[in-house]
Amino acid sequence: MSLDPASLQVLLSRLAGVAEEMSAVLRRSAFSPNIKERADCSAAVFTVAGELLAQAENIPVHLGSMPASVLEAIARFGPSRPELERVMAGEHIIVNDPYAGGTHLNDITLVTPCFAPDLVGWVATRAHHADVGGSAPGSMPADATELFAEGLRIPPLKLTTEVRALVLANSRTPDERAGDLDAQVGANEVGVARLSGFVDAPLHEVLDYGERRMKAALAKLPEGSWRFTDVIDSFGPAVDQQVETAITVEMTIGAGEIGFDFSGSGPQRHGNVNAVESVTVSSVAYALRSVLDPTLPSNGGTLRPLTVVAPLGTIVNARPPAAVGAGNVEVSQRVADVCFGALACALPGLISAASQGTMNNVLIGGISTGDSVPWVYYETLGGGQGGRPLRRGMSGVHTHMTNTRNTPVEALERAFPLRVKRMRLRTGSGGAGLHPGGDGIERDLEVLEAVVLSLITERRVSQPWGMFGGEPGAKGENWLLPGGQESLAVQLPDKVTMSLAAGDVVRIGTPGGGGWGFNP
Repeated sequence: MSLDPASLQVLLSRLAGVAEEMSAVLRRSAFSPNIKERADCSAAVFTVAGELLAQAENIPVHLGSMPASVLEAIARFGPSRPELERVMAGEHIIVNDPYAGGTHLNDITLVTPCFAPDLVGWVATRAHHADVGGSAPGSMPADATELFAEGLRIPPLKLTTEVRALVLANSRTPDERAGDLDAQVGANEVGVARLSGFVDAPLHEVLDYGERRMKAALAKLPEGSWRFTDVIDSFGPAVDQQVETAITVEMTIGAGEIGFDFSGSGPQRHGNVNAVESVTVSSVAYALRSVLDPTLPSNGGTLRPLTVVAPLGTIVNARPPAAVGAGNVEVSQRVADVCFGALACALPGLISAASQGTMNNVLIGGISTGDSVPWVYYETLGGGQGGRPLRRGMSGVHTHMTNTRNTPVEALERAFPLRVKRMRLRTGSGGAGLHPGGDGIERDLEVLEAVVLSLITERRVSQPWGMFGGEPGAKGENWLLPGGQESLAVQLPDKVTMSLAAGDVVRIGTPGGGGWGFNP
């Protein structure tokens, strides 16, 4: 080491500051409520070889999978390519292909090299764009069985004027897409300017430090193997798709390393609840870092002692062209759940009960009549956090793989022809226990014009499990109130795409968290 501990910490903080500034620029300059209000975006900084140096405190499912997209971009346009194909200073690489390190098509990643004058490293932002085409507004149709139904698929390409025009032409909301893309460009340019100040910094020491810290943390864990299984409730709205699929992990700890093997998981499905490998790796990394020392640095070195086995063709590593819209938002949550479950077997008494286990995705889009301007609304809803070893779970919060905020009611109603009729906690939905699970929420949303609704939800059949004798949390519920009439209420499946008329109300009741500990 050439750095003393204080200098190393200063370097770590400076790098994290680059990512945090990029994230702030992206949010403050974005057009869509989904990014500027909900903060559904992420930023990170990488070495010349594409290894993660630092990240902002953004979305776990984004951040853990972003390195795979950066590596794909480098493989296509990096220094090893012929000169005419390389990315140059001032150019950007765009990619959203889930099978090229992405998550789902909505998440567009922008990767930019930093030259000063030689290549210093890379910066990247990932943002959830509310619509990138596909068969339904929001680009996450519940009935999708192939990726082609979910929108425009972009392999790693230079972001030229022509490529930008292609992206905008395939979205129902091109003006919003233009603003959000420009915000990503601005954030990356700020990141490049800041990273250029690290020309002589010993960046390898940041990664080596992360590796040492992780190995030290793993050395404190018991050695052995533990197995845990949970389920995904369904893989689509059709009757024959309302069948659960197992997600099973075997965790092995030993010799300063840890491995998570998903070979016992179910096959990929003819629906959209398939996850790509980068999403699974992201979920594993999140769960592990959540349980170990919270001061572990967020870089690629920290993940060197981690191995993930996700067999191709399973629900945790689908083959193309399987639809993957819900894999990113729902399978990721269940992968995190089973990892926490396995860790609880190895560390009894130290792990929380299951949280709500779903992002409760709500997508609504206006039906274009030629006179109206298309619009698309997307939001994930909070629920109950699992009861914890020392205190009860929090209520009405986003948990695990999502780290977004809620859209403020005032911003939502100003931006869209929607009205929030009611928003309250589902009192008693958290599982009972010595430390009860947090409660979910109940929200009634009225549509003020004819729309297309898509719901992508989970834990409507299975329940978030309790821990150490705690009771499970309540299942979530989806309801349609035609014309807002309670007497006509119809329960909706966990995944559905359908048309609504003006005045209809969608009621979403999100799951509670499991309880922790037996309550005598």
